[in-house]
Amino acid sequence: MKYIEIKAPAKINIGLSVLSKRADGYHNLSTLFYPITDLYDILTFQPADQFNFSCSDKSLPLDSGNLVVKAKELLEKKMDKRISARIELKKKIPSQAGLGGGSSDAAATLISLNEMFRLGLKHEDLLGIALELGSDVPFFLRALPALGSSRGEILELVDLTITEPVLIVNPGINISTKEAFRKIIPADVKADYSPLIKEGRLDFNFMRRNIRNDFEKYVFELFPEIGEIKDMLNHAGALFSLMSGSGSTVYGIFEDVESAKKAEMEFPKNYFCFLSTPHH
Repeated sequence: MKYIEIKAPAKINIGLSVLSKRADGYHNLSTLFYPITDLYDILTFQPADQFNFSCSDKSLPLDSGNLVVKAKELLEKKMDKRISARIELKKKIPSQAGLGGGSSDAAATLISLNEMFRLGLKHEDLLGIALELGSDVPFFLRALPALGSSRGEILELVDLTITEPVLIVNPGINISTKEAFRKIIPADVKADYSPLIKEGRLDFNFMRRNIRNDFEKYVFELFPEIGEIKDMLNHAGALFSLMSGSGSTVYGIFEDVESAKKAEMEFPKNYFCFLSTPHH
């Protein structure tokens, strides 16, 4: 196999509850992952004489500080073989934004290298490796709407299609997930996400009353600007708005493309805004 090109999609969290701290230092959480398939990074893989990794975003590390390289190194360790490939990453998903970009890139790397070098790893094997890379990585192996529990790796696929446009707004503030988890006080209230889906669609009334992201309090206090984004989205008529992951991205789900576009116009030009439109 000479060449693989793969799109690594973003995700949003529809609700995120941090339930308890675990003995292994991680946290038990409960969330609904939803893939944003029209916002994606592009990775290309080619066999090469030696390993080479390049990335369009010059601010990102090119060593094992990057999850793509870390994924390759973990595969080498597991398989006890050297993987010589040229990997190019074109970034479109903002990093450290709560959109899962790095995790998605890592999952795409596992999938592609397994295929290219015929490593013969099954989905279950890849899941184990994915979890070592990060709590969001297992979701991206399939990137289908799913309820996530435990660290986020126990995934239960759900029948859900968001038919409304989703406006994604990122102010370019980097938030350390590690730091956010350190500061959070687990609520230990089991969030029940099942009622928010009715016949494959979202129940916005239920969501507005019951769905929250436990990181918002800490993040909005630290960066009031992020809280203001949420206020602006709600003010602009979003059916539902929430911060994704540990921030700093906030999304709003709108009734129609016109109102989403109108809302988008209100944000500063230096913000990253992306309007995800449904594919019927």
